[in-house]
Amino acid sequence: MNDMSDMSDMSDLKLEWLNYEKIIEIVEIASQLILQIYLNDELFMNMNMTIENKVDAGNSPLTIADKKSNDFICQELCGLYPDIPIISEENKNDDWDIRKKYTWAWLVDPLDGTKEFIKRNGEFTVNIGLVYFGKPVAGFVSVPAQGLIYWGGMSGGGAWKKEIGEYNSAKYIDLLEGGIELKKKGITRIVASRSHMDLKTDEFIKKNYVDKGAEVDLLNVGSSIKILWIAENRADVYPRLAPTMEWDTCAAHAILNACGGRLEIVDGDINGEELSYNKSNLLNPYFIGCLKSRFEKKHHNGH
Repeated sequence: MNDMSDMSDMSDLKLEWLNYEKIIEIVEIASQLILQIYLNDELFMNMNMTIENKVDAGNSPLTIADKKSNDFICQELCGLYPDIPIISEENKNDDWDIRKKYTWAWLVDPLDGTKEFIKRNGEFTVNIGLVYFGKPVAGFVSVPAQGLIYWGGMSGGGAWKKEIGEYNSAKYIDLLEGGIELKKKGITRIVASRSHMDLKTDEFIKKNYVDKGAEVDLLNVGSSIKILWIAENRADVYPRLAPTMEWDTCAAHAILNACGGRLEIVDGDINGEELSYNKSNLLNPYFIGCLKSRFEKKHHNGH
């Protein structure tokens, strides 16, 4: 798995030095930079004329909004914590010979769900995750078009959601108090990608749920919102049997962990392990996300 298998005991990890308020502010400003383009018809149309392709797992589009968000986030993180390296979707990242020496690292996706951004359906996010010896220990995710910001972490950081309403009013929700409960008795809510739904995922749902007589409510949504829906109990399981990169999942993974959940690998010989970060290959293996109590009940029996 992660080449840093000698990681320290996470129970002793202290994050008092981490300025949650400042990083939330960074995410908020990056969101506003994206919305300046997203909500302006002229800027949005001009952006569509200059879209490039990213070099990532899905050859997804790269826009000026990605670049503006990334430049701002990286500048601010470097100013706050100059000794913590940044691994970003939009940067030329260090080679493994250098990265394997990292203790701490930021994982940044300045605009996850670019296809959803281009479709203007609002299902895109800004993501900043912090890892320690490959484990996600703090995460900050915004859903700019919906006025939502989520954050969570270890060492008593909890997990929170901020809803920005009219006249910039704000409502704070403690995700550890149960989040959203929309579940109907006997129904398994499965969340899957809107733009990357594939045959493997269909087969997984059929084999593990439909063929066993389960009633399934399939929810499709873009970007890291899928992991957040698990964290806030809006969905029960998220099977990801298609490529993702570390920066796609890290921040939301930390929030899910703070809620007691997991992103667990279902890929080859490493089934049952949790996703880790800053690996030699920044491509994630296939995984399933669930709140931990449900996860152990549904998926650990065969391990």
